Amino acid sequence: MNTIRELMSYDHRQCDELFVAVEKAINERAWDTAVTVFSDFSKAMLGHFKAEESVLFPAFEERTGMRMGPTQVMRGEHAQMRELIEAAEASLLARDASDYSGYAETLLIMMQQHNMKEENVLYPICDQHLADQFSTLLPKLESGLHH
Repeated sequence: MNTIRELMSYDHRQCDELFVAVEKAINERAWDTAVTVFSDFSKAMLGHFKAEESVLFPAFEERTGMRMGPTQVMRGEHAQMRELIEAAEASLLARDASDYSGYAETLLIMMQQHNMKEENVLYPICDQHLADQFSTLLPKLESGLHH
């Protein structure tokens, strides 16, 4: 991985794959598997958010002076997705496929829109402004990401 965009976009795909695996397990009524994989998905998503919020966003804000811009929007979306992840997990633990489906559908739409904004706007801007810091940011980002 040579850029922030490559690294973080790759991590988005990893999270997406786990999310799809949960859906597959639910469709097969493999509840225990669904719960286990959802736990992995949740850890991966929360790790991704943490890496962005504790490493990437502060570095970007420090370099650009932009504290009320895209990073603030992304933090707000992270908060909304955290709530959806919690609600989806609760319905999954209750084995309520219908409830889970509603939360999962909303979460999927949010994740898709969020990822597009990050991958097409925020990450390229981060690469422009933070290219000289990539080698020091990389291990910090990777330590927060789920691989």
